[in-house]
Amino acid sequence: MSNYLILCVDDERDVLDSVVNDIAALESHFVIEAAESVAEAREILAEANTDNLELALILCDHIMPEDLGVDFLIELSGSPETQKARKLLLTGQAGLEETVQAVNNASLDYFIAKPWSGDTLQQVVVDQLTTFVIENDSNLLPWVSALDAERIMEAISNNRLSYSDN
Repeated sequence: MSNYLILCVDDERDVLDSVVNDIAALESHFVIEAAESVAEAREILAEANTDNLELALILCDHIMPEDLGVDFLIELSGSPETQKARKLLLTGQAGLEETVQAVNNASLDYFIAKPWSGDTLQQVVVDQLTTFVIENDSNLLPWVSALDAERIMEAISNNRLSYSDN
């Protein structure tokens, strides 16, 4: 069981199912949860926090009935429990102003436009998770098989060099 969570948030069930399906290969190393609203996402995050499950990455739609995805990503960046997570906006409707707002608040790591290619989405998610793991996990070796092996091995090598310099 992983200590890291991938959270997918979209109010359209078909889109949510498609996103989860596109990243399902990561399920052996990450817990993947789906939420149809920001309120449901908050519940999942509260439960994850209780279970000592850290949010590694969130894929969030922008336009939803009660909340805007950009506002939720900004909220997550301000919370100590979720600020380190990689944040991806997956939408066809976010305007330039909202996207710039999220970037300027350090709340957005990547923007993916709908419709997307499953292979592209998986590549982006693996790249973002690799960055997260390198920045936040002291034991990188187990991640070689699931993420970007070249970047993980380079980080292991760099860590060894740093330790030998001290």
